Amino acid sequence: MTTHSATPEPAEHHYFAGLDLTGKRVVVVGAGTVAQRRVPRLINAGARVEIVSPEATPAVEAMAEAGELTWHRRRYADGDLADAWYAVACATGSEVNAAVAAEADRERIFCVRADDASQGTAVTPAVAEHDGLLVGVLAGGAHQRSAAVRDALVEALRTGVADDRAEPPVPGVALVGGGPGAPDLITVRGRQLLGRADVVITDRLAPRELLEELGPHVEVVDASKIPYGRAANQDVINSLLVEHARAGKFVVRLKGGDPYVFGRGYEELLACVEAGVAVTAVPGITSAFSVPAVADVPVTHRGVAHEVVVVSGHVGPHDETSLVDWPALAKLKGTLVLMMAVKRIGEFAAVLLEHGRDPKSPVAIVQEGTMRTQATVRSTLAEVADAVAEQDVKPPAVIIIGPVADLTPQSRR
Repeated sequence: MTTHSATPEPAEHHYFAGLDLTGKRVVVVGAGTVAQRRVPRLINAGARVEIVSPEATPAVEAMAEAGELTWHRRRYADGDLADAWYAVACATGSEVNAAVAAEADRERIFCVRADDASQGTAVTPAVAEHDGLLVGVLAGGAHQRSAAVRDALVEALRTGVADDRAEPPVPGVALVGGGPGAPDLITVRGRQLLGRADVVITDRLAPRELLEELGPHVEVVDASKIPYGRAANQDVINSLLVEHARAGKFVVRLKGGDPYVFGRGYEELLACVEAGVAVTAVPGITSAFSVPAVADVPVTHRGVAHEVVVVSGHVGPHDETSLVDWPALAKLKGTLVLMMAVKRIGEFAAVLLEHGRDPKSPVAIVQEGTMRTQATVRSTLAEVADAVAEQDVKPPAVIIIGPVADLTPQSRR
């Protein structure tokens, strides 16, 4: 016997439409977590939102205090929907929601009933925004299915698998921060622009897995900067950005971390501006804070550290080109984050000790943070150079000095 599977018929049939609610009265009955999720999009749509509820979550109350909506602090009463264009029934009790839906039906007002969608006259689709698009999916009451399809559609748009462009991208350059290394830590905006690129100029610390998702037409230029080894000259990189953009291409300069945090991104922006090339910068999650976080090291903690200083270690403390006031840093009691400092950690530790930093200051070294090969070494300021040598720590690594490097889950309570 042969069996056939078919897509099930939707339990509910709906007409999909976009409502212009600008300036129109929308009544939301209930101010719990459901309202907290639904109200922001109504506000963003320009609706004149009024909430009827004796209590509200702190987030909804904050919206009322900010004047984003009107909150009537009482129970629902028949007649509350007068002159409304749209209603949302999301009170705690089903009897209240049924009464709201009944009034809405009498007054011919479309109403979403949060506790039982089949008893309302409107439903809220699974919604997401992408670069000016509002993507909504209805699946006849199968909410998990609609959410899954929405997520798949948005992911396809963000990665460039689905092309939403009516026209090719305008030639120019986007300086995109790829985050600390893991491919899912790039920003939504950065992922979106990467999917539109004609040319990608990348470096060693950018998320490598994202390159595999690029279309076969995309030219990838390796501008890797390997610490203490061969390096692509910055002038050459600047020239490549300008050259490809002038050739009519949309160029993404994909970097690790954030373009403006020791990423030389502003040098590249200046080169594009001077050449008359359109350029934009997309911030990235900086490794200075995210890498300690994934290793369970908070760079600040109440009662422990009220300051964070991020320092580049690409030149030594006694180098004439150094712009760092090391004696001043040694006097601070908070968190010191050293980037690109593995090779010279002995010099940095020595100058901090020389100017008064406690030899017992805790130190955490996080190597290849967010990656499969992530490793953490813990030591003290007096012994950190030996620990780096013994553990054969290699770049990229973030070094955190200060009391936060010694915290444990128990001590953070």
